[in-house]
Amino acid sequence: MKIIICSAALLVGTMVFAQVKNDTIKQKENQIEGVMLTARKPTVESKADRTVFNVSNSSILAGNTTWDVLRMTPLVSIDNNDAVKAEGESVTVYINDRKSVFTGKELKEYLKTIPADNLMKIEVITSPSSRYETAGSVINIVLKKRDDEGMKGSVTFNNRQNAKNSQYTNLNLNYHKKNFTQTLIGSYSDNSYFQRNTSLNMLYKDNDTTQSSNETLGRSKSPSLSSTSEYELNDKNNIGVILEYYQSKSSSTSDADFLRTRDNAQTESYHQDQDVTGRYRTLGTNVFYKYYDKEKNRILDINLGSNYNSQENLNEFLKTYNDISKVSQLGINSYEQTRNYYIKVDYTQPLGKGGSFEVGGKMDFNNNVIPNTLSGNNADHLRTNDVFHYEDNINSLYANYSKTFFEKLETRVGVRYEYIDYKMREDVSGTSRKDSYSTLLPNLLLKYSFSDKYDLTLTYNRNLWRPWYSEFNPFLVPTNDGTFSRGNMDLEPNPSHRVYMKLGILKKYFLSARYMYTDKDYWTSLAEEDGRLVTLPANFNGKVQKYYLFANTNQTFLKNKLNVNVGIGWYYIDNHDFNEINNLKGQKYINYLGASANLSYTNLFNKNINLSVWAELSNQNSGNSYANKTNIFHNISATKIFPKTQMEVSLQLMNIFSRPNFDSTSYSQEGTSRTATRSDWYGFSLSFVKRFGNQKVKGNTKTDVEKNSGGGK
Repeated sequence: MKIIICSAALLVGTMVFAQVKNDTIKQKENQIEGVMLTARKPTVESKADRTVFNVSNSSILAGNTTWDVLRMTPLVSIDNNDAVKAEGESVTVYINDRKSVFTGKELKEYLKTIPADNLMKIEVITSPSSRYETAGSVINIVLKKRDDEGMKGSVTFNNRQNAKNSQYTNLNLNYHKKNFTQTLIGSYSDNSYFQRNTSLNMLYKDNDTTQSSNETLGRSKSPSLSSTSEYELNDKNNIGVILEYYQSKSSSTSDADFLRTRDNAQTESYHQDQDVTGRYRTLGTNVFYKYYDKEKNRILDINLGSNYNSQENLNEFLKTYNDISKVSQLGINSYEQTRNYYIKVDYTQPLGKGGSFEVGGKMDFNNNVIPNTLSGNNADHLRTNDVFHYEDNINSLYANYSKTFFEKLETRVGVRYEYIDYKMREDVSGTSRKDSYSTLLPNLLLKYSFSDKYDLTLTYNRNLWRPWYSEFNPFLVPTNDGTFSRGNMDLEPNPSHRVYMKLGILKKYFLSARYMYTDKDYWTSLAEEDGRLVTLPANFNGKVQKYYLFANTNQTFLKNKLNVNVGIGWYYIDNHDFNEINNLKGQKYINYLGASANLSYTNLFNKNINLSVWAELSNQNSGNSYANKTNIFHNISATKIFPKTQMEVSLQLMNIFSRPNFDSTSYSQEGTSRTATRSDWYGFSLSFVKRFGNQKVKGNTKTDVEKNSGGGK
């Protein structure tokens, strides 16, 4: 209770501390032409703590969604489970500096509702300040803010042919009149997908192996609507409301064949049909107040909001055994609900000559429910009609101080304090857990500029990975590969340390190195429970060290028409101590290469034709899961712009030369699990975009510290 009172006191104090006087002098905003002009900034910028992908004028935007562009962002990779990573590590995603409540597949579906046409840039923040709630790196998706008079917007129609055909349409409206701005985005998608998967799970005991192969065909229909209303009280004070609604109705069918043996003797063989129908809904609200004094570089942000998500699923399994005349049925009916309420305050002001001070905090309240209702003749030995509850309260306070010495040395020192009180329980079994803990997360940034051509940056961050609520859920759930999965109520947070160094040469070439250390890691484990093969998350003690070297360059040629960004990285992971302590038979030392390239050409032959090429060399290594195959992803796009009618036509070719195959092996104390997934991340896409009105947008309005070194928000 003391923590909550202290947090509230600080939040109120920052509001009182902020100055809110009116200023009659209105400064002129920088404006960037959104359609016709070549981007003034390089496509990729490397700053002290982040890499910035400036996409506002890129040809890859036409007809794409934010999720599509995120996949093509330097340093970012996405695995077959739709987990977003930066430099191979998990990330926290922000949208306009507001933390997203979505992860995994939910985040993918949400970002697919935001048209890429709204994107200004994507920031990959590898050394975030204490302002951010994160267990590692941050990806901040910055949307455009249109601020010219009248009505403007765009309509997008997209047809995508992968293994199956999908359609996407979007209407984007913006109205600005004097001090009032209203943005409305509506989208609808009808997506189909097809996937082939094979797996081989082996328990060391009795040489117990399960082989499976399945094909899945799915479809989803997803409408969404978002509204942002902002009113400028005067030159320094703004208020606004953000409303977001998203819904998805989905269905899928899966056919699979299974064979299980022990000591090379067949014990079970069957065919499984799986049918899934579901509906996912989310409603988010955010009321905000912003005070911004440009002359004195003072910013006060206050955000009050809530998020509600619900997911209804009916999952039906039908097993037909090959060697005995037996048919088993299992139905799972779930209605998962999550509720989140928060208040967040951030304040920034100059402090001393060349210094800047940030302070703020956040109070988060979460209430989540996961019911579990089973039916059918195969549900007898599983827990039925039980409900899992999870509640937590997270209070956080932070402070950052940035200062430049001798006009050459930029510094930032910060600390974040977090306190969490959480509890969970199962209704029927009565199993429960209640716990709380606090942590301090310091960070440091030093950047020394030897000259205009050379600079060196060093950063340190202490991170804390915190389990997601559903990872605590202990209910056994069957999967389409013949195994079961469940959460683990005994999960604990995992701390880690990260040191990062970056050398900039001629503002075009960058060499960076990273070292990460932890003495406890979070991996997926494999176990046998009552004759069932079960995967579950678990904490393991043991030292893990990761080393990373990266070289990157961003160049422009042919009078700034051709922009080239190329990066290559070498990863080395030392798992030997971890494997020995936990008796794991996985690789003790892992090293592999990763690389990416973005090339864009603007106004080819002076015919308003833009070309874009993206390629990535990717190895899906994560924790105790090792890649057996290197994937090469690629995307080729051409966009024709018709200035008089404000229309665009775009053609994209996706992975046409090689189809992605995610093949990896996971090691645990009990056995190994190998999965190979042939995805439908290939095909072509045709898009039509019609714009209307003036497409100018506001320039960046961040503080000097942020603009120069990325030391702030």
